[in-house]
Amino acid sequence: MDGDLFAPAPFSGLNELREEAIHCTKCPLHKTRTNVVFDGGNPAARIFLIGEAPGYDEDQSGRVFVGKSGQLLDKIFAACNFTREEHIYISNILKCRPPGNRTPATEEMAACLPYLEQQIEIINPAIIITLGATALKALLGENLKITRERGHWKLYYNRLVMPTYHPSALLRNPNLKKDVWEDFKKVILKYRELVNPGHYCKYV
Repeated sequence: MDGDLFAPAPFSGLNELREEAIHCTKCPLHKTRTNVVFDGGNPAARIFLIGEAPGYDEDQSGRVFVGKSGQLLDKIFAACNFTREEHIYISNILKCRPPGNRTPATEEMAACLPYLEQQIEIINPAIIITLGATALKALLGENLKITRERGHWKLYYNRLVMPTYHPSALLRNPNLKKDVWEDFKKVILKYRELVNPGHYCKYV
């Protein structure tokens, strides 16, 4: 593929966008949040991972994926020989926690999605991973089903997207771990193809 298409972004505007999100009042969630959770990982990373929304631990700390789901995610990264510090940039559809960790409302996603769209433009990833049904539908279409689409490469404005299950689903149903690992193995192979042919993973 065209190497220039996936050249690392200069990150122009990312700090300004983060600052705007921190002071956002576009939906009612700003009244109940403790912290805005804007992003995590490495802005120079070639993989952009997208979750649903911050949970309790994220809302309290202001950091993305630090609860039980995040801990499981880090184990998956380690198996892939990926790290947040080098390979992964992370954000969510929503930057504020929905009370009780409920599913984001349509109007909340509509208000927050422009932040994510701008993040994708700025980061310019080679690979996007969506975690769970909410992220899949918000990015690629309301009628898509995670059980049908996971493990199959999709396109988002000429960027490759791998839908997979959210780690919270794995915590509820450990039988899904095998499917998610198969999806991440495809990501490893694509990462070698597009970014670093020498990326080492002892399992793939």
